[in-house]
Amino acid sequence: MSTAVAAYAMAGPDAEFEKVTIERRELGPHDVLIDIAYAGICHSDIHTARNEWGGAAYPCVPGHEIAGTVAAVGSAVSRHRVGDRVGVGCMVDSCGVCEPCLAGEEQFCTRGAVMTYNSRVPEEVQPGGHTMGGYATRIVVTENFVVAIPEGIDLSVAAPLLCAGITLYSPLRQWGAGPGKKVAIIGMGGLGHIGVKIAAALGAEVTVLSHSLSKQDDGKRFGAHHYYATSDAQVFRELRSSFDLVINTVSADLPINDYMKLLRLDGTLVVLGLPEAPLQVQARVLAGRRRSLSGSMIGGIEQTQEMLNFCAEHGIGAEIELISADEIDSAYERVVASDVRYRFVIDTATI
Repeated sequence: MSTAVAAYAMAGPDAEFEKVTIERRELGPHDVLIDIAYAGICHSDIHTARNEWGGAAYPCVPGHEIAGTVAAVGSAVSRHRVGDRVGVGCMVDSCGVCEPCLAGEEQFCTRGAVMTYNSRVPEEVQPGGHTMGGYATRIVVTENFVVAIPEGIDLSVAAPLLCAGITLYSPLRQWGAGPGKKVAIIGMGGLGHIGVKIAAALGAEVTVLSHSLSKQDDGKRFGAHHYYATSDAQVFRELRSSFDLVINTVSADLPINDYMKLLRLDGTLVVLGLPEAPLQVQARVLAGRRRSLSGSMIGGIEQTQEMLNFCAEHGIGAEIELISADEIDSAYERVVASDVRYRFVIDTATI
């Protein structure tokens, strides 16, 4: 029997959020029922709910930064017990048999991972025909896609790590950020501030490249060794050929060649943000220092657990502003206006 739970949903791209009742599927043998305590607001939630990327399904219940406790488990569940502190990120299932899935990279599932919200699923599996996310009081997820949140992190600041945290941790690990490496983070927003914390904890020399110096004190507090305002053209001349790794966390249309020139020999610029315009990279900029341009998206479940353990060990959590459910609409407007330091998190007890 399915379970009715309270949630906040948008009925259409121009609607406001309203409280609704949705159905969660019946608890299967390998499923975990989670009482959601906190749900982070990601900019992807806004793009999806407002159908800015197309293909949105309504009613839309966003939320893929979920932290809570286990309320019940299926008969075959072995990884989690009632009362455990757990989280759910951007994915809730994948095929499990393709090459990326077998390698622990479910985000690249060749059949397409089932995302936490707005993914099409059979009607008999999910009433409504599409997944609904964490702006709700409860969720049912297969145990393989539920991660443990260590005691060293408060659930409220852990929630954004399930998307923003792994989105930064994965490329920092992939490209070897650590002692002796110079890493630049473009942008000091919801993604960037966590990237600074993680890169510093990994032992890298961290530089923030932000449009202005307005967040410089925060950047230094989070672990940045250097902080530059990219609105000053002199910065690009001063920092040319300086970094082993540059991670772009913003979605603005940047002068990408100027940033590529900041890389040292064999350096890599990794794109996380999704600008609207195609990237125009000059071949000579790549060839001149054997530079690389790449991209990254979240991480697999095993690496997400690794990230949470690392953050707990190093005392890393997101900087958040806790809001009630009736503030979601205004929070969306503030995110679009870059008026948040640094992540909104919904207290689901207010739903």
